[in-house]
Amino acid sequence: MTIEDIAKPVRQFIYTMKIRTKLISIISLIIVTALSGMIFLASYFFRSDNKLRIEESNHKISEVTALKVRADFLAVVEKLNIMGTTMLQDFPQKKLFTDLFFTNDKDFIFAGIAAGSAGSPAIAVTRSIANAAFLAENQMTPAAIDAITRTAAPQFARSFGGEAVVQNLSDSFKMPVIGISIPFQRDGTRVATIAIAYLKLDRFLQAFRQAGITETFMVNDQGDIIAHSDSKIVLSRGNYLALPIVQRMMKSKYDNEQTRYRDTGGVYHLGSFKKIGFSGIGIVATVPEEKAFQAVYSIQRRNIYIMIIFLNLAILVVFFFSKTLTTPLVRLVGATAQIEQGNFRVDIAPTSGDEIGQLTRSFVSMGQGLEERERLKDTFGKFVNKEIAEQVLKGEIKLGGERKTACIFFSDIRSFTAISEKLEPEEVVEFLNEYMTRMVQCVNNTNGNVDKFIGDAIMAVWGAPISHGNDTANAVSGALMMRNELMGFNRGRGGDKKPIIKIGCGINTGPVLAGQIGSDERMEYTVIGDTVNLASRIEALNKPFGTDILISEDSYAIVKDLFVCEPMQKIKVKGKSEPQQIYAVLGRMNDPSAPKSLDELRAMLGIEMKGKPDAAPEEEVKYEIIE
Repeated sequence: MTIEDIAKPVRQFIYTMKIRTKLISIISLIIVTALSGMIFLASYFFRSDNKLRIEESNHKISEVTALKVRADFLAVVEKLNIMGTTMLQDFPQKKLFTDLFFTNDKDFIFAGIAAGSAGSPAIAVTRSIANAAFLAENQMTPAAIDAITRTAAPQFARSFGGEAVVQNLSDSFKMPVIGISIPFQRDGTRVATIAIAYLKLDRFLQAFRQAGITETFMVNDQGDIIAHSDSKIVLSRGNYLALPIVQRMMKSKYDNEQTRYRDTGGVYHLGSFKKIGFSGIGIVATVPEEKAFQAVYSIQRRNIYIMIIFLNLAILVVFFFSKTLTTPLVRLVGATAQIEQGNFRVDIAPTSGDEIGQLTRSFVSMGQGLEERERLKDTFGKFVNKEIAEQVLKGEIKLGGERKTACIFFSDIRSFTAISEKLEPEEVVEFLNEYMTRMVQCVNNTNGNVDKFIGDAIMAVWGAPISHGNDTANAVSGALMMRNELMGFNRGRGGDKKPIIKIGCGINTGPVLAGQIGSDERMEYTVIGDTVNLASRIEALNKPFGTDILISEDSYAIVKDLFVCEPMQKIKVKGKSEPQQIYAVLGRMNDPSAPKSLDELRAMLGIEMKGKPDAAPEEEVKYEIIE
């Protein structure tokens, strides 16, 4: 589908819209476009400013939280080193010292020293101490601690490679607990032992309590959640390695960055991360975009509501204002419809002094002028064909003549002189008027023009001044209509006062000279030429041939596929050196009621034909019948 295919129905729709609808649509479009642009720009700048503030807030929260968490981890490492050193020494107050340690720092659950080697997932705890009060309170035994240590050993074993390890053990303790391992004793460059500690997350979780819309969490280098504002996520040992911001943090060579990402649920977030520089741990502060821009969306909705209110008010104002424009126009449209129906005397009065009022006054004057013109055309049309009258009034008929191809028709009443001798002049006129009215109607109904009346004869033209493309077929159809009309006209007639009428019709097609012919004082539109003369000669042959419609060979060549025609004897016409073939028209091919032969046609028309056609008297020879 092309752009033109889409644009065409749109143009058609706009073309058919009413003025009131167009006014409302255009003004509404302007208001919607203007306000939408303002709302978009305001929202865009507000959103950009809000995004900047959120990013600054995330960065600040992750930075502050990272500093606190780093300090906490360093404090834990320092205490773990002290506890490890204490466990390696033997002195009388050792038990008192370790009990005092757990009393002063109740977050510590367990501390131990383990031996092993890099690359091996197994470790062996050689020295350990536990918070007896915690174990008793939570109904745990040293064996349970050992089982947890064995489970966490593969991760702790990484410390033999020289790195500090932090892992989430909350699922094992059924409460937020982390395990920390650091290199402790070295044998040259090799880490011989590591220090391990289990401690509650209370001191860390305080820094991760959700403040406002920002969510903060801590992950280790494996993507495991170490601390989160939602304790359920910590207890379930959630892993965020698939989260884009965590992946970015793992790969980034920078210790802090801002980024926009989409989580596994398809929700977009604005996030910031900060690496604390210990055990690959990072702090992430993130805000869902929907919450971050909630104020933006709220203002957008409020502005849209305001736009809808203003739009409705504008539509109401335009609607009532447009009535002052459209109501007079609607009246003019109604008056136009009356003029189309032929009622030119429209009675509408201007309702304003503006351009529409002036248009109304001009329209009324135009209607009066059209009424005068139509009256003139009707009067003129009674003396000449209406089609010619319209062409003359429009100035489309040129002075002089122009060559055209036309179909010429002649008809004549048989024995008219004998008929008129038996009637009074008034009766002859009445009889002719009734007859001519029926015949002229047949000409007009088939797009023909009556050229002139010659006593009882009719001359008609198809194709001048305007051709309808099928002029010869129309002429033959008009002649057949005359046949049917005459049969109807003759029903109930008979006697001297109402004699039965018989006519003959002659049709020929060819070139003619058509135009206004006459003197300077009086002119008439007519056609002249040899084609006209031959049509007249053919019409005269109906009497000797016992037919009512004869057509020339040129006409027959055009309509032979539409009408059933019977070839007659060839004739030699005065002025023509070559014999002429003529044809009698029986009827239309698709008319089942048409006569099937000349005999049937003559029987239908009441024509008596005995013997062969007679030649014309010698002194009137205009044709010669050839055997």
